[in-house]
Amino acid sequence: MRLDGRIAIVTGGASGFGEGIARRFAAEGARVVVADRNEAAAAALAADLGGQALGVGVDVSDADQVSALVRQTAALGRIEILVNNAGVGHQPQPMEDLPPEEFERVFAVNARSIYLTAREVVPLMKAAGGGAILNIASTGGVSPRPNLTWYNASKGWVITATRAMAIELAPSGVRVNALNPVAGETPLLKTFMGADTPEVRAKFLASIPLGRFSTPADMGAAAAFLCSDDASMITGVALEVDGGRCI
Repeated sequence: MRLDGRIAIVTGGASGFGEGIARRFAAEGARVVVADRNEAAAAALAADLGGQALGVGVDVSDADQVSALVRQTAALGRIEILVNNAGVGHQPQPMEDLPPEEFERVFAVNARSIYLTAREVVPLMKAAGGGAILNIASTGGVSPRPNLTWYNASKGWVITATRAMAIELAPSGVRVNALNPVAGETPLLKTFMGADTPEVRAKFLASIPLGRFSTPADMGAAAAFLCSDDASMITGVALEVDGGRCI
């Protein structure tokens, strides 16, 4: 129960890695606000997690909706944990072929959302004397793959933002870290691979020394550690949860 009684926001929390993080946080005793664009799925997961959880519909790229999410969460008590998990990808393609609207969508969700949540949550954490922020980046931000250039770039932005936030917020007692998962069994898997066939999966898995994808449970375990007091001396780290892919 490392997170007993703590209030945590998990964006993109209704499925995939976000769901794994939300479930592990609840198991560790946290009161979880599952924030997701799919409001029905967020509410369903919150109900499954029990009376301490809350599901909220939110577009994390919209400033007004993010502000409303934080106000609703703050009404429950002190926000001690923020997980910026919401993210989108794009189909593998030459960098010059990605339409401008797709580029803007990737950066709105993967980058702008972190700015928006920080703008709302950081003042509250500073006033309270501490907190933990966890940004979900990607191995693509460390070891990019061809034809995912703009997705890779957005996740590289997340890693740099994490380190910069960690340095700036350390005097306020706010720790900021990131996780770099390899692709996992989530709704985004087909997007990254372009096609979900046994042959494509085998080729992808061959690049991961441990021979399997990241799972929501893997992400939940790593997130719970980094957001707990067990990691009280860790900030500015982008931890690879990737089965050795980036070695």
